Amino acid sequence: MKKIAVIGATGFVGKPVLKELVERGYIVTAIARDVQALKNSEHVVAVQADVNDVTALAAAIKGTDAVVSTFNAGWDNPNIYEDFIRGCRSILEAVKEAGVRRIIIVGGAGSLEIDGKRLVDDPNFPKEIKEGALAAADFLEVIKREQELDWTFVSPAIEMNQKTSGKRTGSYRTALNTPVFDGAGKSRLSVEDLAVAIVDEIESGQFIKKRFTAGY
Repeated sequence: MKKIAVIGATGFVGKPVLKELVERGYIVTAIARDVQALKNSEHVVAVQADVNDVTALAAAIKGTDAVVSTFNAGWDNPNIYEDFIRGCRSILEAVKEAGVRRIIIVGGAGSLEIDGKRLVDDPNFPKEIKEGALAAADFLEVIKREQELDWTFVSPAIEMNQKTSGKRTGSYRTALNTPVFDGAGKSRLSVEDLAVAIVDEIESGQFIKKRFTAGY
């Protein structure tokens, strides 16, 4: 498996995933709405496409061995819930149309559970990110019913942002439905190490038709 498509390749998660793939020798189709920040090279083919244009997206994906979706509808988007669900459904349709079976979807931590309850359903969950987190959590329930594709849904650690990122250690621990906490009781991970976990999953297939999360 050497050809990978990354949807959202210029985003917060997409950029380090693209970098990790290139450094491991993969040929990457880097898909984004605006590809000006991407440079074509021996390992990177930049393709401009909208996730809601199924035909164009399928054409971009065709011939790859796997797809990594880091699609985000935009945290300041007032319609983030609807746009995220619609975009993810379009991505699944495009992947099927392209004849690719393997897809890894990066969602949020809001669907992780503590004592059987989703984090996003807690009344104290941050309001400013709730709609986006709820969209990702609800889409997990959609993808769980998917039978045609070899899917994996990735939930980052609870704390994964600009403050916790900037360093690749190559080390992390995984779990399925509950957050991974460190010795200080924190669920943390840099976006660079999330990228490591995602590419490791491409290579191992440990969590096919499952959700997993990672943390230190």
